[in-house]
Amino acid sequence: MGEWTAILLAGERPGEAGFARSQGVAAKALIPVRGEPMLARVARALLAAPSVGRVVVLAQAPDALLAQGPSWLREEPRLATAVSGDGIAASVAAVAGTAEAPWPLLLTTADHALLTAEMIEAFLAAAAGAEIAFAMVERRTVETAWPETKRTWIKARGGQYSGANLFALASPKAERALAFWSRVERDRKKVLRLLAFLGPLILLRALTRTITLDVAVAKLGRRLGLTAKAVVLPFAEAAIDVDKPEDLGLVERILAGRQLG
Repeated sequence: MGEWTAILLAGERPGEAGFARSQGVAAKALIPVRGEPMLARVARALLAAPSVGRVVVLAQAPDALLAQGPSWLREEPRLATAVSGDGIAASVAAVAGTAEAPWPLLLTTADHALLTAEMIEAFLAAAAGAEIAFAMVERRTVETAWPETKRTWIKARGGQYSGANLFALASPKAERALAFWSRVERDRKKVLRLLAFLGPLILLRALTRTITLDVAVAKLGRRLGLTAKAVVLPFAEAAIDVDKPEDLGLVERILAGRQLG
C-alpha cells in the first residue's frame, strides 16, 4: 500500500442542502453521477491510486453518509471515518498525524467526481519535495477541452488558473498552513487578513499581474516557514467539480464519453 493518507472532505457547507434535495438525496456527497454517489466515485479513485494507503471520510455525520452509499464503502478495510468540527482546516488539523490519519496527507473533496488515479499520481509526483502543495489547471487547458464550463480564475503573470481540489500536506510542518487557514476561515475579513499577511508588495504585484503563480506560492510558503508548491496539472477535468446542476450535467456528459471511448 502507498504511504499517503487521503482525507476525503464530504461535509455539508451552507447553501448545499437545496442542491442535494433537488437531486433526491440528503447530502451533496450522495448526489448520484451516472447512478453512483459522488462520494463512492471519489473514494474508488483514491483507493485505486498506488500512492494512497488509506482513505478517511471526514464529515459532520460520516457514518450516516456511508450507510446511504454502496455497501462496499462500509466493507472496505482501507476506509475509515472521522467527524468534522467547525471549519475545514480545524477539522483536518484535529485528525492529522493521528493513528487514523498519519502523515503524509492528501486532501480532496467528495464533489470531485471526475477524479482519477492518474490525476492523483501525477499531482503527488510533482508535489515531491514540498511540505505543502496544491493542484491548479491553466485556463487554456480547461476551455480548450470544455469551453462551456464556468470556473473561478486566479490571474497571474503568464496565465490564469483554477483550483483542482487536491492538496498535499507532506509533514507535520504543514500544521502551520492549517493553522493559518483556520484563522482565515474564522475571520469575516478573511481577504484583508490574507493580504495583510502577504504584504503590500505582493498585493500590488498580484493586482498588476506582475508576479507568477510559482513566485507567489513560494513567497507564501516562506511566510509560513515551509516549502510550498503549486502543481499545474495537464488534465482539464481536474478543475471541474460539481457545485451546481450545470456542473452535474457536464460531468455526466464527460463520463458518458469516457465510457464510449
